[in-house]
Amino acid sequence: MLDAVSAALMLLGAGFFLAGTVGLLRFPDVYSRLHALTKADNLGVGCIAVALALQADGLAAGLKVLMVWPLVLLASAAVSYAIAERARALGVPLDGRPPDDVP
Repeated sequence: MLDAVSAALMLLGAGFFLAGTVGLLRFPDVYSRLHALTKADNLGVGCIAVALALQADGLAAGLKVLMVWPLVLLASAAVSYAIAERARALGVPLDGRPPDDVP
C-alpha cells in the first residue's frame, strides 16, 4: 500500500513538472511563465519529497528529505522575484501593456 501511494505521488509530482514545462513554453510573457514554473515546480517537489519520505528507512531520514522542500520553496521565491524585478527594470511589458513607471 505504501509503495502504491509513493508511486502515485511520484507520478503526480512528474505531472506538475510537466504542467510547469508546458506553461513555460506556452504562456505569452515572462511574468506568466514565472508563475507557471514556480507554482507547478513547487508542488512537484512537494509531491516527490513526500513520496521519498514515505520510502525512507527511518523517521530521521524521512524528515531530512522533507526539509529539502522548504529550502526549494525559498530558493524558488527568491529567484522568481529577482527575475521578475529585473524584467520590470528592463521594461519588459506585462502581456503587451507597458509597465508602470514605479521607481
